[in-house]
Amino acid sequence: MNRLAVIILAAGKGKRMKSPIPKVLHLLSGKPILSYVINLAMELNPERIVVVIGHGAEKVREGARDRIEFVEQKEQLGTGHAVMQTMNTLKNFDGDILILSGDVPLLKASTVNKLIKVHRESDVIITVLTTKINNPEGYGRIVRDETGRIVNIIEEKDASLRVKGIREINSGIYCFKKDFLFNLLKRLNRNNVQQEYYLTDAVDIAFKSGLKIGSLVVEDPYEVMGINTQEELQKAEKIAMSNE
Repeated sequence: MNRLAVIILAAGKGKRMKSPIPKVLHLLSGKPILSYVINLAMELNPERIVVVIGHGAEKVREGARDRIEFVEQKEQLGTGHAVMQTMNTLKNFDGDILILSGDVPLLKASTVNKLIKVHRESDVIITVLTTKINNPEGYGRIVRDETGRIVNIIEEKDASLRVKGIREINSGIYCFKKDFLFNLLKRLNRNNVQQEYYLTDAVDIAFKSGLKIGSLVVEDPYEVMGINTQEELQKAEKIAMSNE
C-alpha cells in the first residue's frame, strides 16, 4: 500500500502583498487562499496533512479543520528550513511526502494525482512539478542536461545570465520519498545569496548522488501561479471566476 503525507508551506509573510494580513489568508472568491490548498490536500485522502505556519501563526490556526496538524517556523530561513520543522512530527511516517505551497490556490487535484502517479511508477527519489512561461523572472529555473534529465534548480538571485534565459521554472511543488527527504535536509546549507536553506538544493544533491529525479510539466502555467502581490491575486480571481 502506498502511503502519503502532505506538507503545506504557509509560513511566509508576503511583504509584496503590502498588507498586515498573512499572505495565505487573503481572500480569493471569498475564501482564504490557504483553504484552496487544504481542500486539495484533503481530496487526495492522505494519512497526514501538516501545515507549516509562521507569520500570523495564530490567525492561520483559526478555523482549522479536523485532521490538520500545524508546526511553526519561528524564523523565516527558507523552504528547506520550513520543511525541517516537520521532521519530528513525521518521524514515524513511512511513505511518500507531497509538498504544496500555501499560496498556489489554482492547482488541480488531477495534476497532483498525475504527479504522484509519475513519481511512483518511475521509482524516483524526487519528482518536481514544472511549467514553462515566457517571462520567468523571479522564479527558480529548471536546469537539464543534454539527455533532458533535471540536474539542478537554480534560484533567480543565484542564476547566471545563461540560466536566466531558461523558460522552464520550478513550481515549488514536489513529491519525495520520505527517507531521502529527511536525510537530505540534514545536508542543506545556506551558501547562497539569500543565506537560506533552499529545498531546491535537493535536486542538486540527488543528481550528484546518482539518484533518479523525475518531473512533470504543467501545460497551463496559471495552475501553479503563486500569489505574491495584489495584482496576482486579482488575476487569480479572474481565472477562478472563468473556471466556475
